[in-house]
Amino acid sequence: MNTKNIMIVGVGGQGSLLASKLLGHLLLEQGYDVKVSEVHGMSQRGGSVITYVRYGTKVYSPVIDRGEADYIVSFELLEAARWLPFLRSDGQIVTNTQQIDPMPVITGAAVYPEDLTTKLKASGAKVDALDCLSLAEQAGSSKAVNLVLLGRLSHYFDLPMEAWMEAIEAIVPARFLEMNKRAFELGRNA
Repeated sequence: MNTKNIMIVGVGGQGSLLASKLLGHLLLEQGYDVKVSEVHGMSQRGGSVITYVRYGTKVYSPVIDRGEADYIVSFELLEAARWLPFLRSDGQIVTNTQQIDPMPVITGAAVYPEDLTTKLKASGAKVDALDCLSLAEQAGSSKAVNLVLLGRLSHYFDLPMEAWMEAIEAIVPARFLEMNKRAFELGRNA
């Protein structure tokens, strides 16, 4: 199998690292060679966080270059736009429609771009945009956006639902397990 590349992008504190850990575990359990690499910018200050998940028969490097991502999973619209050059021409974006103002917008030095979903689609990208924050809150916590996004991403993988649930059970702390399962199912069924 050719190597597949997934970029998980977001803002610090959104749960992208748990999402990449869960995805890596899932793919390992399915028998793939998996490499995961995390790039923390100013993640504790609300800056960008990027995680690369690569899997296939044999993966030699954890890094994804421009034009190589099969999937971009984005916790925030502007992050999806920022990392768009890394998407393959036939790649898929799965994004939360939430907007989190970056520091230049907060300070008034810039304006948050309008209608980013339309602009992403106009670039030729395949875009699956979903209000993951509302679904996470419906599941029980705004912090479950990561599982809503993974639920949505699961549509694009030919993996059994049981494998996803087993990965969630293996990675998510027990006290948050049922809420995260609900979040995953809401994202999957949205």
